[in-house]
Amino acid sequence: MVDRDEMGGVADEELLDPSSGSGHLWTLAGMVFDGVVASAAGLVGSALLTVALVAAAAVGGFDFESFLGLADLVGATAVLGPERAVAGGYALFLASGMTVWPLLLASLARYLPGESFAAKGTVFGGLLWAWFAIAFYDGSTGLALAVYVAATLVGHLGYGFVLGRVFDYLGGRATTLARR
Repeated sequence: MVDRDEMGGVADEELLDPSSGSGHLWTLAGMVFDGVVASAAGLVGSALLTVALVAAAAVGGFDFESFLGLADLVGATAVLGPERAVAGGYALFLASGMTVWPLLLASLARYLPGESFAAKGTVFGGLLWAWFAIAFYDGSTGLALAVYVAATLVGHLGYGFVLGRVFDYLGGRATTLARR
């Protein structure tokens, strides 16, 4: 008897071996659908995170100029010019929120605590926040620092929750990558 994966009901050998005949995850349509689900989830989660960042910026707890560092990192400032570099950095931030992080969540979900993707996504959002809080810290202190920490934490937890919830909602078919 084949040992079944405790979360997905499919043996690891079936998932990893396209010759197993199970048909899981090996159809082009299934992979394209998984990519669309991941991008949609990332877009919705990134929209929520952006709302948190805009709210924090409105009270002095976040500066969108922080995205200039991301644009500089990939050379976008030289291409876009300094007046458009912040928008370019934000576009890179949004693109990673729609591609890299959703796919990483789908890949790591089996190792994260929680029964649903929404719970796993919330944990994942907390992990992303730890990186974001350091990478985009602009030297603020006092109340501005407290607002920055609180708003970015809430935004990232919300991003992870929404990302996972959309995975739960749209990824409910048996052959999706976003399957627990």
